[in-house]
Amino acid sequence: MAERILKGGEFLVTEVTGDEVFTPEDFTDEQKQIAETTEQFVRNEVQPHIEEIDGQNFDLVVEGMKKCGELGLLMIDAPEEYGGLGLDKVTSMLAAEKIGPAGSFSVAFGAHTGLGTLPLVYYGTREQKERYLEKVISGEWIAAFCLTEPGAGSDVFGSTSTAVLSDDGKSYLLNGTKQFVSNGSFASLFTVFAKIDKEHYTAFLVERDFEGVSIGAEEKKMGIKGSSTAQILFDDARVPVENVLGVIGKGHRLAFNILNLGRLKLGASVTGVAKDALGEGVRYSKERKQFDQPISSFGAIKEKVADMAAKIFASESLFYRVAGMMDRNLESIDKGHDDYAEAYRKGIEEYSPECAIAKVFCSEVLARVVDEVVQIFGGYGIISEYPAERFYRDERINRIFEGTNEINRMLITGMVMRKAMKGELPLQAEAMKAFEALMTPSFEEIDESLPFEKEKVLLKNLKTLYLVLAGTAAQKYGDRLQHEQEILLAAADMAIEIFALESVVLRAEKAVSQASERKKGLMQAAVQVCAFAASEAIATAAKKAAFYVEEGDTLTMILSGVRRFTRYDATGLLQSKRALADAVIEEEKYVF
Repeated sequence: MAERILKGGEFLVTEVTGDEVFTPEDFTDEQKQIAETTEQFVRNEVQPHIEEIDGQNFDLVVEGMKKCGELGLLMIDAPEEYGGLGLDKVTSMLAAEKIGPAGSFSVAFGAHTGLGTLPLVYYGTREQKERYLEKVISGEWIAAFCLTEPGAGSDVFGSTSTAVLSDDGKSYLLNGTKQFVSNGSFASLFTVFAKIDKEHYTAFLVERDFEGVSIGAEEKKMGIKGSSTAQILFDDARVPVENVLGVIGKGHRLAFNILNLGRLKLGASVTGVAKDALGEGVRYSKERKQFDQPISSFGAIKEKVADMAAKIFASESLFYRVAGMMDRNLESIDKGHDDYAEAYRKGIEEYSPECAIAKVFCSEVLARVVDEVVQIFGGYGIISEYPAERFYRDERINRIFEGTNEINRMLITGMVMRKAMKGELPLQAEAMKAFEALMTPSFEEIDESLPFEKEKVLLKNLKTLYLVLAGTAAQKYGDRLQHEQEILLAAADMAIEIFALESVVLRAEKAVSQASERKKGLMQAAVQVCAFAASEAIATAAKKAAFYVEEGDTLTMILSGVRRFTRYDATGLLQSKRALADAVIEEEKYVF
C-alpha cells in the first residue's frame, strides 16, 4: 500500500487510488481464521438457540459471552499488556460482521465489545485497566454504556444526571436515570455519564453492586427481543473518585469518540446480517413455486437479488475501507511518544465523518435488504416461524442505535464543514474550482479501454457537484448553515453516496487484476449497478439542495450542472443485474 495517510473527509477533495484502500481481498490468514472461528461459534452455539434467546433466556446470552471470551473474541481491541490481543480495526470489524447473523445475541456482543469495553481501553488509567479489563475481556463481567436518558437522547448536553463530591472527598454521589441501556439486566460494569456539580460532563466506571445502583424492568421491544434493554437508576450511588474515567468535564469527547467506533462496528455487524438475510431469501425463492416454476426464475425477483447483492458489496467495501484508513493512521503513531494515548484517540476521531457514513449507509442497506426478503417470502414473510419476520423486526433499531441516522447525517456535513473552517480540508479552494468547472463546457472523452474509467469520471463529476452545492450553501448561510437541517441532510446524502461508490470502484480496481474471469465479471456488474444507483440518488439529493439554496439564474445554472455531472452511461445494466442475480441464486449466498 502507498504511504499516504488520508484525513477524514478528504475523499471529497482528492483523488484516491485502489492501492490506498483496504479491501476484503486483503485479509490475512490470521484474520480469516478469526472469521472462521466466529462463524462456527454463531452457527453452532447461537443460531440453534435463537428462539430461546428471543424468549429472553439471558442465561444463554451470558453463557455465550463467556464462550466468546474463551475464544478470544472479546479481547481483539484490548492491549496485549492487559491480556488482550491488541489487533487492528479491520480484524475487529471482521469479528463484528461475522457475529451479525447471531440475531439478538449480536446486540449483546456489540454493546459489550464496543461501547462497553472501549471507554476503558482508550480512556482508563493503568489502575482502572488492571482492576477491570481482564474481567471484561474474559466474559466474566459484561459491560454496558449508560448515555441516553428519558429526556436526552442524542443531545448529551441535555443530560440531567448529576454527581457531587461526598463530604469525605472519597466518592461521587451519582443521581439520575439512564434509558435504553443494552445489556442492562446482566451487566456488571457500566460507563455512566453525569455532570459534576451540574456543569462538568464526565464519565464514571460504575459497578453494578455499588451502593445506590438499581436495575429497572426490561423494556418490551418490537425487535431484538433477546437482548437486554433496561433503565439503570442511580440514587446517591457511591462511586469512588478513582473511578472517574478520562478527564473531568471532557466526558462529551469520550462519548463522541467511542460512538465513532460504535458506528463503524454497527456498520460491520448489519452487513453480516444483510448477507445472512440475502441467503435466506434466495434459498426460499428457489423452493417457492408459482405458475409451475420457482420464483427465483422471475425477472422481478432477480432484480431484487441483484440490487441487494450490489448494495451489500458497497457496504462491505465501505466499512472495511474506513477500518483500513484508521489502521494506517494509527500504525503511523510513535508508540514511544509521551502523548501516544491521546494521539491514538485523535487518530480514531479523525475519521468521524466516515464512521457516521458507515453507520448510515450500512444500516439503510440492511433495511432495504430485509424489506425485499420479506417481499420474496410473500405472506410467509410476516409469519414468525419464518426467518424473514425476525430479520424485519430486528433491523429497525439500527437506524436509531448510535445516534439516529438523521443526527449522523447532520454530523457528516457538520464535521466536514468544521474541518474546512479549521483549514484541515481545502473545501473553499476546491469549491471555487468546482464553480469554474460548472461554467466551463467539457469536451473530455472517456477512454473506456481503461478499467472503470466511466465510473471514475462519474466520481470526479459527483465530487464537483457536491463542492458546488456545499460552497453555495456555505456562502449564502455562513455560520447559520448549521441550523439549516434540510440542506445539511441533502448534502450528507450526496457525501454518503460518493464515498460508497468510490469504495466500490477502488475495491474493484484493486481486485480485478488478481480475480478469476468469473469474479472479475461479477465485480464489473456490481460496480455498474452501484454507479447507476448512486448517480440517480445523488441527482435527487442535489436537485433538492439546489432548490433549497438558490433561485433564479443561479438555480438554473446549478440544475444544468446536476444533469451534466450525474450523467452516467449504464448501457448493459440489465445484463449486469441478471449476471449478478444468477450467480447469487446459483450459490444461494452472497458471492463476493
